[in-house]
Amino acid sequence: MELILASGSPRRRELLSVITTDFTVAASDADETLAPGTPPHRAVEELALRKAEAVRALHPQAAVIGSDTVVALGDRILGKPRDKGEAEEMLRDLSGQEHTVFTGVAILAPGGQRVFHCATRVAFYPLTREEIAWYAATGEPMDKAGAYGIQGQGSLLVRGIQGDYFNVMGFPVAEVWRALREMGLLPGKNS
Repeated sequence: MELILASGSPRRRELLSVITTDFTVAASDADETLAPGTPPHRAVEELALRKAEAVRALHPQAAVIGSDTVVALGDRILGKPRDKGEAEEMLRDLSGQEHTVFTGVAILAPGGQRVFHCATRVAFYPLTREEIAWYAATGEPMDKAGAYGIQGQGSLLVRGIQGDYFNVMGFPVAEVWRALREMGLLPGKNS
Protein backbone atom coordinates (compact mmCIF):
# COMPACT_ATOMS: atom_id res chain seq x y z
CA MET A 1 0.00 0.00 0.00
CA GLU A 2 1.29 3.45 -0.90
CA LEU A 3 2.36 5.53 2.11
CA ILE A 4 2.10 9.33 1.78
CA LEU A 5 3.42 12.00 4.11
CA ALA A 6 0.98 14.93 3.98
CA SER A 7 3.65 17.53 4.75
CA GLY A 8 6.15 19.64 2.87
CA SER A 9 8.39 19.84 5.94
CA PRO A 10 11.94 18.66 5.21
CA ARG A 11 12.32 17.74 8.90
CA ARG A 12 9.28 15.45 8.86
CA ARG A 13 10.48 13.86 5.62
CA GLU A 14 13.89 13.23 7.18
CA LEU A 15 12.39 11.79 10.37
CA LEU A 16 9.91 9.52 8.56
CA SER A 17 12.86 8.17 6.54
CA VAL A 18 14.24 6.80 9.84
CA ILE A 19 11.19 4.50 9.84
CA THR A 20 10.91 3.76 6.11
CA THR A 21 12.15 5.18 2.83
CA ASP A 22 9.16 3.73 0.97
CA PHE A 23 6.88 6.80 0.99
CA THR A 24 5.98 9.79 -1.12
CA VAL A 25 5.30 13.38 -0.11
CA ALA A 26 2.18 15.40 -0.90
CA ALA A 27 1.93 18.68 0.97
CA SER A 28 -1.54 19.45 2.26
CA ASP A 29 -3.40 22.69 1.62
CA ALA A 30 -5.85 22.14 4.50
CA ASP A 31 -7.33 25.11 6.35
CA GLU A 32 -5.39 25.63 9.59
CA THR A 33 -7.86 27.98 11.26
CA LEU A 34 -8.79 26.94 14.79
CA ALA A 35 -11.66 27.96 17.04
CA PRO A 36 -10.46 30.39 19.72
CA GLY A 37 -9.60 28.63 22.96
CA THR A 38 -8.88 25.23 21.37
CA PRO A 39 -6.52 23.42 23.79
CA PRO A 40 -3.08 22.78 22.26
CA HIS A 41 -3.33 18.97 22.30
CA ARG A 42 -6.71 19.10 20.54
CA ALA A 43 -5.44 21.72 18.08
CA VAL A 44 -2.57 19.56 16.82
CA GLU A 45 -4.76 16.47 16.51
CA GLU A 46 -7.41 18.43 14.60
CA LEU A 47 -4.88 20.02 12.25
CA ALA A 48 -3.04 16.74 11.64
CA LEU A 49 -6.36 15.08 10.79
CA ARG A 50 -7.36 17.89 8.41
CA LYS A 51 -4.02 17.65 6.61
CA ALA A 52 -4.27 13.87 6.27
CA GLU A 53 -7.91 14.05 5.10
CA ALA A 54 -7.08 16.66 2.43
CA VAL A 55 -4.38 14.44 0.91
CA ARG A 56 -6.37 11.23 1.39
CA ALA A 57 -9.25 12.74 -0.62
CA LEU A 58 -6.87 12.75 -3.61
CA HIS A 59 -5.40 9.30 -2.84
CA PRO A 60 -8.21 7.19 -1.31
CA GLN A 61 -6.35 3.86 -1.55
CA ALA A 62 -3.20 5.15 0.16
CA ALA A 63 -2.20 5.35 3.80
CA VAL A 64 -1.65 9.02 4.67
CA ILE A 65 0.22 10.55 7.60
CA GLY A 66 -0.66 14.11 8.63
CA SER A 67 1.16 15.98 11.37
CA ASP A 68 1.15 19.37 13.06
CA THR A 69 3.27 20.90 15.82
CA VAL A 70 2.71 23.83 18.17
CA VAL A 71 4.54 25.30 21.12
CA ALA A 72 2.32 26.06 24.11
CA LEU A 73 3.22 28.45 26.88
CA GLY A 74 0.50 27.54 29.33
CA ASP A 75 -2.65 27.46 27.20
CA ARG A 76 -1.28 30.02 24.72
CA ILE A 77 -0.35 28.51 21.37
CA LEU A 78 2.75 29.89 19.69
CA GLY A 79 2.76 29.10 15.99
CA LYS A 80 5.29 30.18 13.38
CA PRO A 81 6.29 33.84 13.67
CA ARG A 82 5.12 36.17 10.90
CA ASP A 83 8.25 38.31 11.07
CA LYS A 84 11.49 38.93 12.98
CA GLY A 85 9.72 41.16 15.54
CA GLU A 86 7.20 38.46 16.38
CA ALA A 87 10.02 35.89 16.60
CA GLU A 88 11.81 38.10 19.13
CA GLU A 89 8.58 38.53 21.11
CA MET A 90 8.06 34.76 21.30
CA LEU A 91 11.66 34.21 22.38
CA ARG A 92 11.28 36.84 25.13
CA ASP A 93 8.15 35.02 26.34
CA LEU A 94 9.97 31.65 26.36
CA SER A 95 13.10 33.02 28.05
CA GLY A 96 13.72 31.33 31.41
CA GLN A 97 10.41 29.44 31.13
CA GLU A 98 9.20 25.90 30.60
CA HIS A 99 6.81 25.25 27.75
CA THR A 100 5.29 22.23 26.05
CA VAL A 101 5.71 21.16 22.44
CA PHE A 102 2.70 19.26 21.12
CA THR A 103 2.75 17.27 17.89
CA GLY A 104 -0.41 15.72 16.54
CA VAL A 105 -0.33 12.78 14.16
CA ALA A 106 -3.17 11.36 12.05
CA ILE A 107 -2.68 8.13 10.13
CA LEU A 108 -5.52 7.36 7.73
CA ALA A 109 -5.64 4.07 5.82
CA PRO A 110 -8.34 2.04 4.10
CA GLY A 111 -8.33 -0.34 7.08
CA GLY A 112 -8.63 2.25 9.85
CA GLN A 113 -7.18 5.37 11.38
CA ARG A 114 -5.16 6.58 14.36
CA VAL A 115 -5.10 10.14 15.69
CA PHE A 116 -2.87 10.95 18.65
CA HIS A 117 -0.53 13.56 20.06
CA CYS A 118 2.81 13.61 21.83
CA ALA A 119 3.86 16.24 24.40
CA THR A 120 7.41 17.19 25.40
CA ARG A 121 8.38 19.69 28.11
CA VAL A 122 11.17 22.10 27.16
CA ALA A 123 12.99 24.51 29.48
CA PHE A 124 14.79 27.58 28.13
CA TYR A 125 17.73 29.35 29.69
CA PRO A 126 17.08 32.98 30.62
CA LEU A 127 17.96 34.85 27.43
CA THR A 128 19.55 38.27 27.17
CA ARG A 129 18.24 40.89 24.74
CA GLU A 130 21.43 40.36 22.70
CA GLU A 131 20.94 36.57 22.53
CA ILE A 132 17.36 37.01 21.35
CA ALA A 133 18.37 39.54 18.68
CA TRP A 134 21.24 37.31 17.52
CA TYR A 135 19.08 34.20 17.22
CA ALA A 136 16.22 36.01 15.48
CA ALA A 137 18.75 37.47 13.01
CA THR A 138 19.90 33.95 12.00
CA GLY A 139 16.55 33.48 10.22
CA GLU A 140 16.19 30.02 11.78
CA PRO A 141 13.08 30.91 13.84
CA MET A 142 11.00 31.97 10.86
CA ASP A 143 9.54 28.62 9.80
CA LYS A 144 9.34 27.04 13.24
CA ALA A 145 6.57 26.84 15.82
CA GLY A 146 7.55 28.88 18.86
CA ALA A 147 10.31 30.62 16.86
CA TYR A 148 13.07 28.08 17.51
CA GLY A 149 14.50 24.87 16.15
CA ILE A 150 16.01 22.50 18.70
CA GLN A 151 17.94 20.70 15.95
CA GLY A 152 19.86 23.85 14.95
CA GLN A 153 21.24 26.93 16.65
CA GLY A 154 18.08 27.02 18.76
CA SER A 155 19.63 24.17 20.74
CA LEU A 156 21.81 26.81 22.42
CA LEU A 157 18.70 28.27 24.09
CA VAL A 158 17.47 24.98 25.60
CA ARG A 159 18.34 24.12 29.20
CA GLY A 160 16.70 20.70 29.05
CA ILE A 161 13.80 18.59 27.83
CA GLN A 162 11.53 16.00 29.33
CA GLY A 163 10.09 13.66 26.73
CA ASP A 164 10.67 12.86 23.06
CA TYR A 165 13.40 14.97 21.42
CA PHE A 166 12.09 14.19 17.93
CA ASN A 167 8.66 15.44 18.95
CA VAL A 168 10.23 18.88 19.49
CA MET A 169 11.55 18.64 15.92
CA GLY A 170 7.96 18.05 14.78
CA PHE A 171 7.58 14.28 14.38
CA PRO A 172 7.52 11.74 17.26
CA VAL A 173 9.39 8.99 15.40
CA ALA A 174 9.01 6.15 17.93
CA GLU A 175 5.26 6.68 18.42
CA VAL A 176 4.65 6.90 14.68
CA TRP A 177 6.72 3.74 14.09
CA ARG A 178 4.70 1.84 16.66
CA ALA A 179 1.39 3.06 15.24
CA LEU A 180 2.40 2.13 11.68
CA ARG A 181 3.49 -1.35 12.83
CA GLU A 182 0.26 -1.90 14.76
CA MET A 183 -1.76 -0.85 11.70
CA GLY A 184 0.29 -3.18 9.44
CA LEU A 185 1.42 -0.27 7.25
CA LEU A 186 5.17 -0.69 7.12
CA PRO A 187 6.19 -2.02 3.71
CA GLY A 188 8.13 -5.26 3.92
CA LYS A 189 7.79 -5.53 7.70
CA ASN A 190 5.53 -7.59 9.89
CA SER A 191 3.17 -5.73 12.17
